[in-house]
Amino acid sequence: MIASNEDLQGGISPSAPIPKPCLSYWQRTTRGYRHLNANNNTEVPKESKYVVIGSGISGALTAFELTENGVKGEDIVILEAREAASGASSRNAGHVRPGNPLSSENQIILLTSTDAFRGFKHYSSLHGPEQAQKIIANERVVLDRVGEFVKKHNIPCDFSLTATFDVCMTPEFVKYEAESFEGFKEAGGDVSHVKFYEKEEAQKKTRVKEALAAYEWPAGSSHPAKLAQWLLNAAIERGATLFTHCLVSKVSEGTSKGMWDILTPRGIITTSTVFHCTNAYASLLLPQLSRHLTPNRAQAHTLVAPPAFSGEGLLTNTFSLRYGLNHFYSLIQRKGDGTLVLGVSRTNPTLSTETLREIVQFDDSKYNEEIVEDALRQWQILFPEKDQGVSATGIHGEGLEHAWTGIIGMTGDSVPFVGPVDGLDGQWVCAGFGGHGMARIFTCAPGVVQLVLGKQWRDTGLPECFQLGKERLSKLQNLQKSP
Repeated sequence: MIASNEDLQGGISPSAPIPKPCLSYWQRTTRGYRHLNANNNTEVPKESKYVVIGSGISGALTAFELTENGVKGEDIVILEAREAASGASSRNAGHVRPGNPLSSENQIILLTSTDAFRGFKHYSSLHGPEQAQKIIANERVVLDRVGEFVKKHNIPCDFSLTATFDVCMTPEFVKYEAESFEGFKEAGGDVSHVKFYEKEEAQKKTRVKEALAAYEWPAGSSHPAKLAQWLLNAAIERGATLFTHCLVSKVSEGTSKGMWDILTPRGIITTSTVFHCTNAYASLLLPQLSRHLTPNRAQAHTLVAPPAFSGEGLLTNTFSLRYGLNHFYSLIQRKGDGTLVLGVSRTNPTLSTETLREIVQFDDSKYNEEIVEDALRQWQILFPEKDQGVSATGIHGEGLEHAWTGIIGMTGDSVPFVGPVDGLDGQWVCAGFGGHGMARIFTCAPGVVQLVLGKQWRDTGLPECFQLGKERLSKLQNLQKSP
């Protein structure tokens, strides 16, 4: 089964975040964040110049960027339906990784990643080769931007600049990857940062016994909840106000021209400028996006490291372990406590039809046991050597520690919605990141702030295909009609 935007028309209506989601590893380790439930019983102010809906990295960075560009913090209100940064920003697999594009079937796993070359063919088919190169170049820029931002502000989010491996596990994927690499290179794409390893060297470099080939390029990992929380804290310290557990149920025209009334359980707040930073949930308040934005539930797991991956055996790189374009596993290992974070693609052929049918939904309160079993079984295949196992080790506390899910917003053309909402002057969107949040938000959120403050699209440096407008929505409609 494919996670298609057509599924929204088959019974899944736009939804608010469910009130009691499960907790991810990242959320479990940041329960002491002082603003986690900020103003959860306080009435909202009657008006504010800027209102940001959503407190994940997109919303938090938007608020932060407003203050960086001269906006008074006191003029900014952030509204969050659940606890602070409770959505996909705090539920991913910790990657800041150039190299895990979406396929044409819109498959995803729960990680944040960027694309070194493999998505070129797919993006070209949707947006043309020029835009495809811009998409990939933009994602590469983000890795540097995140690293520079963290260093500049000394953010304690466990950011680690390293390298990532795309590990090819089947002859078919070796061929596909090679063709993608050469196609991107021949089109003028920069591959100077990508290294290639054939079978024996790939096995040695990656420690994956059955690896047939591998590609390596710069990447990073982080504690995404700590990053989101730092951004929120910085905006709050500059005067912004965060209201948690404050679901926005409607945005309607105000009584004054150019104003919008935002309806919440704790009052109506009037504003001239609204930012929709709600990713998969954006179509709840922007129904015109409902046919073009699909919720995908994805799952990740933490494992307590076995002896082979403890101490000096710690993995220093991140991984995408690929049997095919839509059958793969992501892996990072955290430096501090050695926790392994294992993500699973939701459409791999080992999963039952029933499990595959669960992809398109908004329920992040639970996880799927079959996916857990698949993850553990696959670990034994990837790492079969002595002291590498994570199941039945005989050591209490070793092995599977936790599993969680998160909801990711998939657009029909595999790129986010950024910019003004057509026909709704004063409303702006920054959503639909499709599992590439960490690869895109650090250019998209600053970009939308620049637009709000009077700059032109060319000033943002973003690919033109990210811009939301009538032409793009019409193109998306035609994509849905095509066979």
